[in-house]
Amino acid sequence: MCGIAGICCINSSDRFDADTICSMLSSIRHRGPDESGIYLDNHAALGHCRLSIIDLAGGIQPLSNENEDLWITYNGEIFNFPELKRCLDKHNFKTRTDTEVLLHLFEDHGIECLDMLNGQFAFAIWNSSKKELFLARDRLGIRPLFYTIQDNKIIFASEIKAVFQYPRIDRELDCIALDQIFTFWTTLPGYTAFKGIRELPPGHYLHLKNGIITIKQYWQTPLCREDSSEYSDLKEASEKLSCLITDSINIRLRADVPVGSYLSGGLDSSGITAKIVNKFNNRLTTFGIRFDDPDFDETAYQKHMVNHLKTNHTELLASNNLIADNFDRVIYHSEKPMTRTAPAPLFLLSKVVRDSNYKVVLTGEGADEFFGGYNIFREAKIRYFCARQPEATWRTELFGRIYPYIFNNPRMKKSLQAFFTRGMLDFENPYYSHCLRWANTCRIKSFWDKPFQKSVGQYDAIGELDSFLPGGFGKWDILSRAQFLESSLFMSNYLLSSQGDRVAMAHSLEIRLPFLDYRLLEALAALPRRWKISGIKEKFILRKIFENDLPADILNRTKQPYRAPVINALTADSSSYSSNMVSEDMVKKSGIFDYNKVSLLLKKIKNNRQPSEIDNMALCLIVSTQMLIDQFICNPVKIPEPYQVDMVIDKRNKN
Repeated sequence: MCGIAGICCINSSDRFDADTICSMLSSIRHRGPDESGIYLDNHAALGHCRLSIIDLAGGIQPLSNENEDLWITYNGEIFNFPELKRCLDKHNFKTRTDTEVLLHLFEDHGIECLDMLNGQFAFAIWNSSKKELFLARDRLGIRPLFYTIQDNKIIFASEIKAVFQYPRIDRELDCIALDQIFTFWTTLPGYTAFKGIRELPPGHYLHLKNGIITIKQYWQTPLCREDSSEYSDLKEASEKLSCLITDSINIRLRADVPVGSYLSGGLDSSGITAKIVNKFNNRLTTFGIRFDDPDFDETAYQKHMVNHLKTNHTELLASNNLIADNFDRVIYHSEKPMTRTAPAPLFLLSKVVRDSNYKVVLTGEGADEFFGGYNIFREAKIRYFCARQPEATWRTELFGRIYPYIFNNPRMKKSLQAFFTRGMLDFENPYYSHCLRWANTCRIKSFWDKPFQKSVGQYDAIGELDSFLPGGFGKWDILSRAQFLESSLFMSNYLLSSQGDRVAMAHSLEIRLPFLDYRLLEALAALPRRWKISGIKEKFILRKIFENDLPADILNRTKQPYRAPVINALTADSSSYSSNMVSEDMVKKSGIFDYNKVSLLLKKIKNNRQPSEIDNMALCLIVSTQMLIDQFICNPVKIPEPYQVDMVIDKRNKN
């Protein structure tokens, strides 16, 4: 995995110097510490910092085709590149990399090459003879790609901090993006927390040709393609999906460096790890997280799997103090406010993995979204079930089956039953599964200062979301709608970013995600919904797939959502950076929050040993927003001086 950066004139030429592109690379050198290179001509500048995984000695970029009219800077892995290379025998390859395969595929097939790729990627290809730029991002947005327009140029990079190295770019939070985050927990596709900085959405490409920029979608997440004739029975479906998962794992083990695996003790990571051990590598190294707080800890299940599979296991104890001490670094690398501290333990674990001399790990993300694992899916199903007989109060008791630790409290039971039955009959609402959660998150906007509220005005985030929905969305079944919202918003813009690429690449670690192989997702789209959630049993068919790989107590575990302490971590030390972010001076300086309301929240937290979920989210959003402002606007982190790159390709006209 790597970091990319570039500057391209839209309809003119310029005398590019190397300093700016080198500064851009310096800011993201953590993404690729092994080697670096730049390409310069009178219309474009490309930069690359490399984390070498395939062809360790021969993969330096930017890389050209034989005629040196196409140049690529690329971040990612094309897992099916050996198979694709067999169709490119007319080309003379100078490396063994997937980068060169991708470049020649584009040379031969143009935009259609994207349909052939099975991987995770963000890349730029510059056609120096036609003066055309092509940017593309993988189907699900596993790898990031940001851009902005300034001085009649498009400036792009793997991270926003690199884009900010271009002179004269204003640094200002986008109030509309913040409204989205304080509604959905993240931005809508294409937005970032910063005004004027855009993110190329997953499954999209950008083409600059003849001074015109075109952005188009080339792939849509398939979720509602139910075809009962495709699967004759559950056994056949399980066998087909099992083969796809196994092959997905197999191609993601392709590397010229050792590959490890995350192991939490949950169904998803345990299943991936078991498949690796049983079929590909019985000396696997695994990595996991422990917590002080038993409400978050899964150590017993991790140890059970380690003993069962005999892996070489390393674990990290993510204490409250460690989370507090590193949360600001998580915000720096993620470049957005957060409702959770959950990325911090993964940030810490990625360092442990890298310090163990591993550059690549497989992880279990994606199973919950596409196999039906989240409680929000089961909530929607139960609410719909209750709506059919609203007078049958026994039906609401089903909520206690998915939240037993809350419903055991009589006071909380009554309030949560009231919460879940709110709007229960409105099942024609396209956002039926998520509207309660979004309404809850929106309550945190009450902490905004009045001038900031005025700047947001009457903007309607949910109204804008309407424009992102695929055709016929309102006629989909409730589970498919919920899965689309969770995968296209929360997964792509938060889970794969703040809990995925950004915290891993902060320590030069590449994650690979077998459950997000597009072939598997397209097969799952035709799966009857009852095989995803049977009754209220989540990930029903995935348990069938892993039944010969996992011990019964792991196989039948009720899902434990991955969480981390918020209030106990962020208030662990009154003199910490987190505490300073909510001081009167800092809050008033940022101009986002009403200090009187923030102060009341802090007092409530201090005096209440059982703060609400809203209190946790509010504190995390306030602290992380304040950190973002401090790090990128008020006191920008100083980037090291541009380093000496390993390769410079200078095609500039000297006249």
